[in-house]
Amino acid sequence: MSGGAFWLERRRGERVVALTGSPNVGKSTLFNALTGLRQHTGNWPGKTVAGATGRHIRHGQDYLLADLPGTYSLLAKSPEETAARDLLCFGGADAAVVVCDAAALERSLGLVLQVLEVQPRTVVCINLMDEARKNGVQVDLTGLSKRLGVPVVGTSAGRKEGLEPLMAAVEAVIEDRVELDPASADYPPAVEAAAALVAPAVRGCGLPEKWLALALLEGEAGLMDSLKAALGRDLRTEPPVARALAEAGRLLEKAGLTGPAFQEAVAAAQIRRGAELASETVTGSGGPRWGERLDRFLTGRFTSIPAMLALLALVFWITIAGAQVPSALLSEVLFWGQDRLTDLFTWLHAPQWLHGALVLGAYRTLAWVTAVMLPPMAIFFPLFTLLEDLGYLPRVAFVLDHAFQKAGSCGKQALTM
Repeated sequence: MSGGAFWLERRRGERVVALTGSPNVGKSTLFNALTGLRQHTGNWPGKTVAGATGRHIRHGQDYLLADLPGTYSLLAKSPEETAARDLLCFGGADAAVVVCDAAALERSLGLVLQVLEVQPRTVVCINLMDEARKNGVQVDLTGLSKRLGVPVVGTSAGRKEGLEPLMAAVEAVIEDRVELDPASADYPPAVEAAAALVAPAVRGCGLPEKWLALALLEGEAGLMDSLKAALGRDLRTEPPVARALAEAGRLLEKAGLTGPAFQEAVAAAQIRRGAELASETVTGSGGPRWGERLDRFLTGRFTSIPAMLALLALVFWITIAGAQVPSALLSEVLFWGQDRLTDLFTWLHAPQWLHGALVLGAYRTLAWVTAVMLPPMAIFFPLFTLLEDLGYLPRVAFVLDHAFQKAGSCGKQALTM
C-alpha cells in the first residue's frame, strides 16, 4: 500500500515512529525530550495542519519521530484529528507510541485500543508517573501490558525518566523481538459478525483487516476519502467488497445498528473496555482529586459558561488595566523622540516634505502603534499561553463544541475567535 499524500519522507535506513495521544498528556514534552534540537516544524504532508518531526539516535540507528496533533479518537472531528488519524493509518510508520496520563488512565485507553487495531506495533507510554505518585495513584504496568498484548512503559518526560526503556521497547517491536497480541474491544455480536463478513474481502490491502472492515462499515466520509487517496482506489466499488458490505449491512440492520447507532456501539465498546482495563490495573486513586473537582466545575452543565465568562473577563480586565501605565510611559518616551527628531531635521534644514513623510508619517505611526498595541499584547499573550499550559483552553473548546457544531464548525474555532 502506498501512503500517497500522507507518507512521511524518511532518510535511507531511518525508522518512523508516530507519537499520538490525547491533549495534555505530555506528548509534546516527551517528543522534545527525545529529539532535543533535532526538530522540524511545518505542515503535515497533504494537510494545512502544522506538525513537528524530530530525530532520535539510539545505538547508531536513526529514528524519525512524528509528533501527531492531539486527538481523543480516530473518529476525527477536526482537521488536526484528521491529520493525526491519516498519518497514523496511512503514513507508513514502523511503530506507534500512544502517550497516556498515568493519573487519568481511563480517559486514554479507548484511544489505545483504537490505535492497536490499526497499528499492532505499538508501545503504550504511561506518562506523568511522578504526578500520579504524588496523588497516590499506582499503575500496574506489567498487568496492563499483559492485558493489552503490547509493551507498556512508564515515563516522566518532564524529568526525562523512562526514556531509555521506552525507546528500547520501540526498538524491540520494530525488530519483532517481542511477541505482540494486541487487545481489542468486545464489540456487540452483530458488529463482530459483520466485521467477520467484510474482513476476507479486504485482505491484501496492506491494512489490518478488522480495522478496515469496521471503517468501511462505519463509512465516515472523511475516512473514506483518505482511504481512497491512500489506496488509489475505492474499495467500496469493488464487487467482492460491495457484496460483503451489503450482506453485513443487512445483518446490522436486523440488529438495529446502522448509521449513528453503529458508531455509538463501536465507541461504547472501546470506552467500556478501557474503563475495565483501568479498574483492573490502577489502584490508589481514592476519591476525586482537586483537579477532577475543578474539571467538573469548569466543564459542568450549569457552571462552565459562567466560569468561562468570568475568567475571560478577568483576563480582559488585567490586559486593559495593566496596559495603561506602560502604554502612557511608552507614549511619552516615543513622542519625546519625535520632538528630538524634529529638532534634528530643523537643524539639518531638511525639506518640510521629508520631515512630514519620515517623522510625522512613518515615525509617528510606528510610535502610536507601539505605544497602544505593545503593552496589551505583552500582557494578553502570556496570560493566554498560561491558560493553554494549564489545560483550560481545550476545556473551553469542549464547552463550546456543541454550539459551534450548529454553525458547521467545532469547538476549537472558539479559541481563534
